[in-house]
Amino acid sequence: MTDLVAPRRALISVSDKTGLVDLARALHERGVELLSTGGTSAMLRKAGMPVKDVSDVTGFPEMMDGRVKTLHPRVHGGLLALRDNAEHMAAMEEHGIGQIDILIVNLYPFEAALARGADYDEMIENIDIGGPAMIRAAAKNHGFVTTVVDVEDYAALLSELDAHDGKTSYAFRQKMAQIAYARTGAYDAAVSSWMAQAIGETAPRRRVVAGKLAQTLRYGENPHQDAAFYVDGTNRPGVATAKQHQGKELSYNNINDTDAAFELVAEFDPAETAAVAIIKHANPCGVAKGKTLLEAYQKAFDCDRTSAFGGIVALNQPLDAETAKAITEIFTEVVIAPGASDEAKEIFASKKNLRLLTTEGLPSVLDRSLTVRQVAGGMLVQDKDAGFVGMDDLKVVTKKAPTAEQMDDLLFAWKVGKHVKSNAIVYVRDGATVGVGAGQMSRVDSALIAAKKAERMADVLGLPQPLTIGSAVASDAFFPFPDGLMEAAAAGATCVIQPGGSMRDAEVIAAADEAGLAMVFTGMRHFRH
Repeated sequence: MTDLVAPRRALISVSDKTGLVDLARALHERGVELLSTGGTSAMLRKAGMPVKDVSDVTGFPEMMDGRVKTLHPRVHGGLLALRDNAEHMAAMEEHGIGQIDILIVNLYPFEAALARGADYDEMIENIDIGGPAMIRAAAKNHGFVTTVVDVEDYAALLSELDAHDGKTSYAFRQKMAQIAYARTGAYDAAVSSWMAQAIGETAPRRRVVAGKLAQTLRYGENPHQDAAFYVDGTNRPGVATAKQHQGKELSYNNINDTDAAFELVAEFDPAETAAVAIIKHANPCGVAKGKTLLEAYQKAFDCDRTSAFGGIVALNQPLDAETAKAITEIFTEVVIAPGASDEAKEIFASKKNLRLLTTEGLPSVLDRSLTVRQVAGGMLVQDKDAGFVGMDDLKVVTKKAPTAEQMDDLLFAWKVGKHVKSNAIVYVRDGATVGVGAGQMSRVDSALIAAKKAERMADVLGLPQPLTIGSAVASDAFFPFPDGLMEAAAAGATCVIQPGGSMRDAEVIAAADEAGLAMVFTGMRHFRH
């Protein structure tokens, strides 16, 4: 193996034809012979490029609808032969195998077919065989062969050739090999994950997770941590697919919090109501619905004005000018919405550090997907919490039943509680959170903290009493004892929504009856750790 290698022949076989002709012409001008297959060959020939079909090299035509075309010793021998091994070179000479010094391949669009919901048979036809085989062979022999699998690396290849008088360096070939193996690994991960889902295998023997680099981040949760953002290729509306209109690059914490905010606000149908969620450290500090976005924002902001400073704001409807103006009155890190008016964008333009993200819509809270969390020595994989509770799912367990207005607030509180770190307590009044207790080891403490926040905000707003008086309260899991429930009642809650299922449910229900509370059970919990 030598450092610099002058390529004499390239095999090009691509599904994505972006930049193909320009690349082939540039290689031809640098004295590189072109081999190709199928549609790639036809496109190059039409563009006037001198190209040789792989079938002319192998002596076999493409067959079986193109399934068999490159799986041949004259292809793989040309990729795998060690140029400094006399026996390899003799074998090439004996069997008429020519060197292939550059391989340019991108794979059948399996992930694109998956994203558009192709049926089983179409998915099978989009599984590439020859491409990954050639990529792996060329990448293994990176001591002599350059492997390019991404369109974005075409320019890098040409720059490398120009920088080294028509040659590639070992360091460059190594880098391209690493990218190549990551590509085939991600491709196989997509295929295996799809097939597991297609056959109903919820816990396959091997689980592979893959992503594509979207952004190198300045740092992670803290400045001493390196970090990067990878996307998985799905089209779910959110921070990974959003368009950023202004502001500096998102940070690790920005991305995490923006995802939490948008997933929460998506719980509320924009056709029914405007809704706003304000997030700080992945927990909501204010969520509200209203007749307008401005009304919803003001109600959400009034839940906890202190925590809202430097927060993330998510909207379930396109951002309008009035709401944009209100948001700019305090420091806000990120705003994400399914669209924004030109007037709103102009208002935000004066806030250079405010990031505005827009999406093509809202994510469906009912979509099934997986969540992955790393632990020492492994990872935990589970279904995304797509649990839904509607009016018909609720069971009244107390002597007093909630009124229609209370039931509306209870369901609102339940939806918010799903997105609050456990132990979660959420007080709601008139379609807005008025106190949120998150992430405490004791449910009693969560109830107390949320109530204390409401008391402080009453002072800020000049109210005669905290808005928890007459509120609905949600608990993400059952009350194991009456104590947490009694703290909520002491804060002024008049109705309660909780999963039920405790050994002491009867004791808790009796306490609710004695306190004059209305309480409903959902039969479902929403732990969020």
